[in-house]
Amino acid sequence: MIKNFVLDTNVIVHDPNFLNNFQENNIIIPLICIEELDNLKKREGLVGYQARKALRIIGKLRDEKVYLNEGILLPTGGKLRIETNHMDLSGLPDAMDVNKNDNKILAVTKNLAKISKDQTILVTKDLSMAIKADSLNIKVEDYQSDKVDVETLYKGYSEVYLTSEQMGQIFNGGLELPDEIAEGVYPNHFFHIKNIENPSHEMLAKFNGDLIIPLKYINDTAWGLKPINREQKMAFELLMDPDIHLVTISGGAGSGKTILATSVALQKVIEMGVYRKIIFVRPVVAAGNDIGFLPGTEEEKLKPWMGAFYDAIDNLFDSKNKNNKKHETVDSFIDMYREKGIIETKTFNYMRGRTLSNALVIVDESQQTTPHLAKLMLTRAGHDAKFVFTGDPSDNQIDNILVDSKSNGLVYTIDKMKPFDITGHISLKQVERSPLAELAERYM
Repeated sequence: MIKNFVLDTNVIVHDPNFLNNFQENNIIIPLICIEELDNLKKREGLVGYQARKALRIIGKLRDEKVYLNEGILLPTGGKLRIETNHMDLSGLPDAMDVNKNDNKILAVTKNLAKISKDQTILVTKDLSMAIKADSLNIKVEDYQSDKVDVETLYKGYSEVYLTSEQMGQIFNGGLELPDEIAEGVYPNHFFHIKNIENPSHEMLAKFNGDLIIPLKYINDTAWGLKPINREQKMAFELLMDPDIHLVTISGGAGSGKTILATSVALQKVIEMGVYRKIIFVRPVVAAGNDIGFLPGTEEEKLKPWMGAFYDAIDNLFDSKNKNNKKHETVDSFIDMYREKGIIETKTFNYMRGRTLSNALVIVDESQQTTPHLAKLMLTRAGHDAKFVFTGDPSDNQIDNILVDSKSNGLVYTIDKMKPFDITGHISLKQVERSPLAELAERYM
């Protein structure tokens, strides 16, 4: 049965490629949404960029023979229509402000539902809009095409029991993946293995796509930092492995995401010269802030948003310089390497159009990105580049109104990129920042 999907503006901005995700159904965009996109296209940052892209995609459908308000046939078999009629607001309750664009979209949807023989559904990512639609007996849905089931989200490791013989094979050339533990296992999946005969005998190992093998970097340090707990050791293995080009690390505040990534970046770039530069990226605009009109240079504008990077280096200095009387300030250290072109701090505004080759790129707070923006970031990858996405995908750590815990760029990337041998993911569980931070993360 064909359905009519009336789109709210926030859906179009969330995913400019929305046209491909409604199969053979009708997509209806109220004209007021085009007006809103026209206003949003002038904004700097993520919202402006995605509004402009959406308008370009819709604009490409224009046909000299068929007007958009009549319905343009889509490759999916459905139709796209710009709705210019059914703006009668008299059916709305007196309590609703008829001057608000959201309420005009609700009126269009309600009026279409009355006259259409097909089911009419409003699609929105705005909770207040959904509540109002429900109160008006309008069928309403969230945009589901990029939703990820966070309850079953891949965490990157599992706990298993093996025999002494099997554990011995891991150390002697590797063990073929037993069928009984193969479910949900992808390349670069980790195992916390316990001995069936003696559970106190345990080890960490990794599936490399062919065999289960021991960890290679378990005794290494990076810039003076040694991973503390089980999950950190797994994440460290992924970060240190030059054959893995995308690492995703999720976890709560204080679990060590940023300091692990930063320590390996400093080790790989400054100490070892494996990569030419470190690029530290924060999606500041997605959190509701725009740096475009702030005074100062790009670096001066960005500095308030790069606190996690500065803090990580400051803490690493304590490990790196324990036996060294010469101490640098974090600012002078970063400024020195920035002048040499070895360290860059950027927002997404400054990344479009670039090709990032021979660089280690850390995308911090990546739960603030949309799936579209996460893809845009990864398509910047040039030869010999390594990307690290870190973040906490829980709802209380997301400020971007376009995403939530199920639809942000971090969980989308984890879910879509898990099957490949050049990618790896770990979910960090333990808070190592301090006992107070652990209590706050757990109980507040």
